[in-house]
Amino acid sequence: MTHDLFTALCSQISAEMERLHIPGLALGIIYGGEKFTADFGITNVENPLPVTADTLFQVGSITKTFTSLAAMRLVENGFLELDKPVKYYLPSLRLADKQVAEQVTLRHLFTHTAGWTGDYFDDSGAGDDALGKVVERMVNLPQETPLGEIWSYNNAGFYLAGRLVEIASGKSYEAAVQELVLNPLGMQSSFFFARDVITHRFVVGHDAVYPAEQRQPKVLRPWEMSRAENAMGGLASTVDDLLIYAQFHMGDGCNSTGEQLLARYSLESLHSPQLPAANGEWIGLTWFSREIQGERIIRHGGATNGQQAILQIVPGRHFALVVLANSDRGSELYTPLAERALNLFLGLEEPKPEPRPATDEELVEFSGCYSAAAEDLELQPGEGFWILNEIPKGGFPTPESAPPPPPPPVRLQPVAADQVMILDEPGKGNLGEFLRGPDGSVTWFRFGGRVHRRL
Repeated sequence: MTHDLFTALCSQISAEMERLHIPGLALGIIYGGEKFTADFGITNVENPLPVTADTLFQVGSITKTFTSLAAMRLVENGFLELDKPVKYYLPSLRLADKQVAEQVTLRHLFTHTAGWTGDYFDDSGAGDDALGKVVERMVNLPQETPLGEIWSYNNAGFYLAGRLVEIASGKSYEAAVQELVLNPLGMQSSFFFARDVITHRFVVGHDAVYPAEQRQPKVLRPWEMSRAENAMGGLASTVDDLLIYAQFHMGDGCNSTGEQLLARYSLESLHSPQLPAANGEWIGLTWFSREIQGERIIRHGGATNGQQAILQIVPGRHFALVVLANSDRGSELYTPLAERALNLFLGLEEPKPEPRPATDEELVEFSGCYSAAAEDLELQPGEGFWILNEIPKGGFPTPESAPPPPPPPVRLQPVAADQVMILDEPGKGNLGEFLRGPDGSVTWFRFGGRVHRRL
């Protein structure tokens, strides 16, 4: 029966990959004590090999959950505290806001509430001092929102979190995660360095191809992230290894040999809601969560230069799903696929908000330009909807990187007070929300998990 469900889940993947121009994908599921994997397409349009269950993909920001797990093991052993100021461990810390530098904690970093510019990607060299160097450069990041007050996804906070793991463990970040997480879990096909990855079968990233374009996807370069970025998103792994990782997160803190790596309470605290994130989700200690029909769903996604990934777990039903794709359009496939998996295997279906035409008053109030570090967003009024134009600024994977081509414009309509939905691909069904200042006026547009200040 479960095998039939998995076959049904896989039935539409190849057609969707062709439609979205996704060269390769790997899928894995754990349910009812069984594991299922499936592989589709190729690793690289220039040098194609079939994707297999052992093929390495970059998992991007799923790495953040490895950073928090390593840190929690150090917390349990008395080397770190979640609510002690970072400056206690790193007295030399300097930030643009001196008061924030005195008060920011590991909990702020893991819940994305530190408030400084989050999309800062930099290369500070390949040495063991890479994280230390990039943390020193963080003094140049503007403080955009007050410490602890507004949730906005913050990559740069994980430079600092990774540096704390180094200080507390006395090892490089990568060596600490190897010792605290990868080795005890038996994750033998997960690597941080390209020199390790290239000895195995691995995918490369590909750019987004939209319907108006008559071409094949292009390979995106560079492949490797900088060493300093490892703590925020540098891990490469396989479907099988990530299912091992998911199995641990559905357990009691023991690994497969029965060794207690983390107390059950500490493991659950990683997943437990700490504060509201965006669009009805909550943030734990790096993990996102929401409830559907009384079941808690925890998840984390990841994106690198042309690769996208999702890890979704339902601990109470011992269900986990991994999807890895080597395309900038990967999330357009894995988002509905993950929803379908929850429905097929567990009978869970999340109600979808219904868009409605915007009123003239709404069109006037919310139209305008909103700005963040990585992009500007223009909302232009239409007939009962807005046209959203995304204008990338560049800066990934290094500050000097040129902006990618902008995606096609899409329409937005309201679904609730101060909340809108995308009506078209790319991103169809994704939500955004307007945040108001103390005087009630629209100050921010939170979209793609980031707050964009109204100009």
